[in-house]
Amino acid sequence: MAEKLDDITVSEEEDLGAETSSADALSGEAPKKTTAGSTGGGRAAKQRAAAPGFGARTGQFVRDTRAEMRRVSWPTANEVKNTTIITLVAVVFFALYLFGIDRVWAYLIEHLRVWLGG
Repeated sequence: MAEKLDDITVSEEEDLGAETSSADALSGEAPKKTTAGSTGGGRAAKQRAAAPGFGARTGQFVRDTRAEMRRVSWPTANEVKNTTIITLVAVVFFALYLFGIDRVWAYLIEHLRVWLGG
């Protein structure tokens, strides 16, 4: 059910599992929920479904894993070779760069110590 008041639409939804009174709504208190057929209050006991056994869960895991592995987009041998070469070149470049920076700083610090009389 919806009411339109000055371009504002207010909709009311019915909660079949909850009963509220207008006094509760006006007082600002949270509505009290009751379950149809319950006599004592509180929550109704939930029925738990029997959990599958270890073997069934393991089998389902293996089936799910195999299905997911079929969806994987595997790279070709040529793509693997090219990315490996790029990685090795980058590692060598950065190793040489850091070695050079280290040697420059070592040289500057050693000569600074000599110049300061250390």
